[in-house]
Amino acid sequence: MTFGRRLADAFDTRGRLCVGIDPHPGLLDAWGLTDSAFGLEKFALTAAEVLAGTVPVVKPQSAFFERHGSAGIAVLERTIAACRELGALVLLDVKRGDIGSTAQAYADAYLHPASPLAVDAITVSPYLGFGSVQPMIDTALAHDRGVFVLAMTSNPEGPQFQQAATADGRTVAATVLDEVASQNAGAEPLGSVGVVVGATVPREGVTPSFDVNGPILVPGYGAQGGTVDDMRALFGDASPWLLPSSSREILQAGPDREALHAAAVRAADDVAGLDRR
Repeated sequence: MTFGRRLADAFDTRGRLCVGIDPHPGLLDAWGLTDSAFGLEKFALTAAEVLAGTVPVVKPQSAFFERHGSAGIAVLERTIAACRELGALVLLDVKRGDIGSTAQAYADAYLHPASPLAVDAITVSPYLGFGSVQPMIDTALAHDRGVFVLAMTSNPEGPQFQQAATADGRTVAATVLDEVASQNAGAEPLGSVGVVVGATVPREGVTPSFDVNGPILVPGYGAQGGTVDDMRALFGDASPWLLPSSSREILQAGPDREALHAAAVRAADDVAGLDRR
């Protein structure tokens, strides 16, 4: 079963909220945990146990595990396994982008089922040229997994590149969206190649088409200020396959498990206002 099909099924049974597991040092401290591999494991596995049985997608941020070295990567492996055992799809936020054999090595690390770090999907950066991420897309599709390609991000530096005009007059971001749409042509009910578009990206000027026949990961919902109304206004007819993502606003409700679960339920109820039909 393709990643796109599994995600569509998860939307139907679990709603459309993606919750990030971001073991930021400040959150570890807020939970009364040390900034160590031990604190990391307690934080990540608690979040996985509370959230992964409820939401459709869990998104660990790889960098916060990597900063603890090999012990942190071991915790990431256990977190991925715990989330998948509880039925959540795991989208690893790694934003990898490279060329040739190195891009293929990243693909093998995260998308080949034989890897201990294998997940359902990863985030990738196309800003070495869209062809640079093709090995990761090809590997994902070969193993019924997915990728989410950065298109329009909310950080203030992003527009310098993403909104630059190409020779044919389109923005660079628009060319990324068009390339993803080509990858998903003919896929039903949903392609396995998604895009990442921030909930708070500026809407001034011409808005490109977000009809990519694939999922749209929307970070920036919640604590970063993005709302359901913002998403509805930005994406319009493309709203049916949005995957709003929230991390800090939900995670700061821990370490109390009931409070953490309640925060996720509130967010899930809110984004349910994005009617897919």
